[in-house]
Amino acid sequence: MAVTVTSPGRVNLIGEHTDYNGGWVLPAALSVSLTATLMPREDRRISVSARGYSGTAERTIDDAAGGDWSDPAVGSIIEAINLGLLKGGADISVQSSIPAGSGLSSSAALVVTLLKAAREAAGSSLSDTEIAVAARRVENDYIGVPCGIMDQMAVAISKPGEAMALDTSSLEYRVVALPKTHDMVVIHSGKTRKLTDGRYAERKEECDAAKAAFGTNHLCLLDPEAVEAADIDETVRRRARHCATEHRRVHASIEALESGDTCQFGALMVASHASMRDDFEMSLPAIDALVEDAVEQGATGARLTGGGFGGCIVACVDRAKRSEWQEALLAKHPKARFVDAITPE
Repeated sequence: MAVTVTSPGRVNLIGEHTDYNGGWVLPAALSVSLTATLMPREDRRISVSARGYSGTAERTIDDAAGGDWSDPAVGSIIEAINLGLLKGGADISVQSSIPAGSGLSSSAALVVTLLKAAREAAGSSLSDTEIAVAARRVENDYIGVPCGIMDQMAVAISKPGEAMALDTSSLEYRVVALPKTHDMVVIHSGKTRKLTDGRYAERKEECDAAKAAFGTNHLCLLDPEAVEAADIDETVRRRARHCATEHRRVHASIEALESGDTCQFGALMVASHASMRDDFEMSLPAIDALVEDAVEQGATGARLTGGGFGGCIVACVDRAKRSEWQEALLAKHPKARFVDAITPE
């Protein structure tokens, strides 16, 4: 029996690279989405077709990841077999409106969607949180991306128009209402990126070095003053400082949104981008310029979103002024393009 499942992309409003460092994050689901149809097979073959890629990938459950576009799908089927959801391979068809390399969790959406489809095919009672944890294993252990749990949790659980305040240490979360007066607008910088290109892994290694230096698995819980006072390598200090301050910005952002203070939320977004640019060194000059101009053109706040080194920015914009703001920003940055917007009713 063929099973079809759809999952949303996600934008992270604030809390970057905190999810594998014991901190909080604030992602939100988007209207761009990925739909996959899965037909279980009895043999070991995996067939994957996806709009936007030429032809069909023919793989088996014995294949190792090799940098092919179909790796996430193969890893998902292998994980589904390990979970007892499938007995063999599968025929898979994928359609997606989530731009690849945009930092909007296209890979997580594919893995989560296929695991949910396998769950439905098996009639399993696995929870969405268990699906998210399994999806992270696919990214970490099969594809080799040392990501945290944020993307998978947001894609598996959150609903469009809502933000998810997530404690990545405990996986406890709550819904945070977004302001009805403002839109969260996602603009692609025109710079694509891949988490498998090594820079994401390099930041993870630097964070691991910081954890070793401070004797903790939770960089985000460090006191920023203690980070400043420590006698450590300066690069390691900057990475730890970003994690400790970004974690606190997430908490402050949740408070600002829940109290209706969009000005404070916007200021925190701007501070977050500065920390990503200067302390975590995950931005690019073109993205810095896009963020700066987004604010200059009237956004309450803006920042890079996602793993970094390309992809999208997210901006909090007064709904009444958004059309004029968006037109002016894209006119100034012709390589940038509108992707999606969260417009709470």
